[in-house]
Amino acid sequence: MSDLAPSDYERLVESLRYCVLVHDAATKDILWANRAASELLEFTVEELKPLKAPDMSSPAKRYRRSVGRRWLQEAVDNGAAVIEWAYRAKSGREVLTEAIAIRVELSARTVVMVQFRDIEQETSMRRDLTRTEADLTRTEARLAAFLRNMAEGILVLDDDSRITYASEAASQLLKVPVASLVGERFTEFCRAGQSRESVRRALELTTVDGGSQSLRYEVELTSEERRWHAGSCQHIGIENDLSGHLLLFHDVTEHVRTEQEHERDSQYLNYLARYNAMGDMAMAIAHELAQPLAAATNFIAGTQSRLDDGRSGHDEVSWGLKEARKQIDRANQIVRSLREYVTQLEESQQIVDLNDIVDECAYFIDIRARQKGVHVEYLRAHDTVAVVCERVLTGQVILNLCFNAIDEMSEWPAADRIVTVRTDITETEGVVSVEDQGKGLSHIPDGRIFDGAFTSKSTGHGIGLALSHRIITRQGGTLTARENDPHGAVFTFTLPADPNH
Repeated sequence: MSDLAPSDYERLVESLRYCVLVHDAATKDILWANRAASELLEFTVEELKPLKAPDMSSPAKRYRRSVGRRWLQEAVDNGAAVIEWAYRAKSGREVLTEAIAIRVELSARTVVMVQFRDIEQETSMRRDLTRTEADLTRTEARLAAFLRNMAEGILVLDDDSRITYASEAASQLLKVPVASLVGERFTEFCRAGQSRESVRRALELTTVDGGSQSLRYEVELTSEERRWHAGSCQHIGIENDLSGHLLLFHDVTEHVRTEQEHERDSQYLNYLARYNAMGDMAMAIAHELAQPLAAATNFIAGTQSRLDDGRSGHDEVSWGLKEARKQIDRANQIVRSLREYVTQLEESQQIVDLNDIVDECAYFIDIRARQKGVHVEYLRAHDTVAVVCERVLTGQVILNLCFNAIDEMSEWPAADRIVTVRTDITETEGVVSVEDQGKGLSHIPDGRIFDGAFTSKSTGHGIGLALSHRIITRQGGTLTARENDPHGAVFTFTLPADPNH
């Protein structure tokens, strides 16, 4: 260290974080202070030099001047002495320190070098650290208790869907011990097919965009037990401690089973709706079939008679048989139309033009209208009315509304027996309206027109409008009724328009 100049030593001492005071060994007067001591005590070196213990120490008895001088003298006599000393800064703030006095033989005189540090701040920091540790311990205990009592399962999956963390609730939901879950591929618990694919897809999406994905899947707990879970998945990354996919899930088996029961009930009601329509049309179709069958019988009987007499030529016989065949074909078409309508029970949604459905129903509507002496006017939209719907069930609604209107108008004078069927299209909906000029809706109790409990027909069962309302609303549409002007009723239903049309 011979290459260090005296000024270098001074700079080294000045840079110390420890506070340093230099006292004369004989008088105990302050000779010098480093920067750290001046900053802590808020005095300059020149201000410190004339100060005595009462000027820069706590007024408490344990810090009186005689105690301080005895401590410094002990260092002179023994080489070093340690004390806990409370200095008082220029502002009056007291600073509790741990101080050590060391005798140093300088070339000019003997001095006592006092080194001290603020232990009150360190004590406060230790108290804060202890308090923080206690808070963290309590928080950890509460979180552990919360997780133990939480019904929702928690899993953390890596990018290969292997489980890296599992909560107790997850263990209970999957009926596998926590230790056995870790390391297992979660997708293997999911039922092969749509459930497994939906989980894989959710993991892929959260990896790409980091957002949260809702999902529902079926798990196979044993060869005989399956359960449904629903929850959310999102990608997490907590520094280097925890990363992967956080899956929160809970059991929704009972809810899914209720949905399935409801769906089965809906399907059953749809069967009833279709067969109900068949019953409504049976009498009209029987009447319509009688005409072509009677005509065919007459043509065949006439041809047979001519053949028996031996008077007819080939052309006459051929003409008679052709006419009979036409009438039989007509009867077959009637029967085929009815059979196709009733037996098409699939609930497949498709893009359909409401004008086409009205055209398909018009045949049956007109049969009922002719029987009742009612004129039906069709006002179709000029443009295609493309909607998303179940074609056959929507046709059932149109038939039900039209049959109700025709039955209503059959009781009015012949000149007034008019029913109007309209189609229209808006930016978001396809619209069908059925209008009559009957007695209107004033006789119907408020709120009961679509609940299945009300009918004005002496032979009615009151479920036609309720089923129609259910069919339309289930497809995202609306079915409403209002008074017509000057009298009568207007039933209108809407269905979502094809967004690509």
